[in-house]
Formats: sequence, C-alpha cells, structure tokens
Amino acid sequence: MKEKLFNFLPYIIILILNFYALPNFASNTAMAAIIMLFVIPFIVFLSAIIHGLYNNFSFVFPIITMILFTPSIFIYYNPSAFVYIIIYGIIAIIGSGIGSIFYKN
Repeated sequence: MKEKLFNFLPYIIILILNFYALPNFASNTAMAAIIMLFVIPFIVFLSAIIHGLYNNFSFVFPIITMILFTPSIFIYYNPSAFVYIIIYGIIAIIGSGIGSIFYKN
C-alpha cells in the first residue's frame, strides 16, 4: 500500500504547484480567468494522462485532484469556483482513462 501511495507523490507535487503557485502569477482578473479556464485544466489533463500511462486507471487520482483544489478556492477564488472541483475531477478522469489505454505493465 505504501508503494502505491508513493506513486502519487510526483503528481501531487505537480498539482500543488498547479493549484497554488500558478494563481500568484495572475496580475488581473483576465489573467486569472485564463489560468483557471485553460492553464490549470491543461496541466491537470496532462498529469492525468501521464499518471494513466504509468499507473493505469485509478479513481484515486481524480479524488486527490479534487481534494487538493478545494482549499485553493478559499485562498485565491470566491465560492463560485466550487464548480471547478467537479470540472477538474472530470478532466482528471478523462485524462487518466486516455492514459490507461496506452498503459503497459
């Protein structure tokens, strides 16, 4: 079990940087919208594909994604951003599914 959790560590680091470092670069509302609508979902999708490639499909990755994003709503955004928890979870499910298609043991 410990080695399975260790497999998530690089992806957790990427997601933490994605959710907590990127919003600091938003100098205005338009830039924050671009980051939230395009950059963050792209990085979530890419990391989910890579996770699926190397670790096969798992619902744990989308759940981790959703849990890690939730506190950033209170730090950077307003309560209307709660819908992005579901959106980023769905993006992670799709990316992990696509990556798992090409998974090799």
